[in-house]
Amino acid sequence: MRNIRIICAVIFIAGIAGMIITSIAGNNVGLVNTIGGTTAISALVLLVATISSNTVRPEVFDEATAERLELKIAALTKSGADEKELRELARQAMQLGRKS
Repeated sequence: MRNIRIICAVIFIAGIAGMIITSIAGNNVGLVNTIGGTTAISALVLLVATISSNTVRPEVFDEATAERLELKIAALTKSGADEKELRELARQAMQLGRKS
C-alpha cells in the first residue's frame, strides 16, 4: 500500500505541474484535460489507498471474555493467589496484546 500511495502522490504532483506547463506552453485543451483527468484519478486512488490501509482497529469490549476473565481471577484468588498481582498480570497481558 505504501508504494501505491507514493506513486499516486508523485503522479498527482507531476500532474499539477504538467497542467500548468501545458496550459502556458501550447494552450492545448485536450492535453490539459487528459493530464487533469489523470491527476484526478491519481488523487482518488491516493484517497482510497490511504483510507483502506488504516490498520488501527477500534477496540470492542467483549463482555463474555471479560466475564470469563473475572471468573478465572476469582477462582485463582479463592485458591490462594494474590488478587492485586493477578489483576496486574491481566493489565500487562492486555497492553502486550494491544501492541501486537
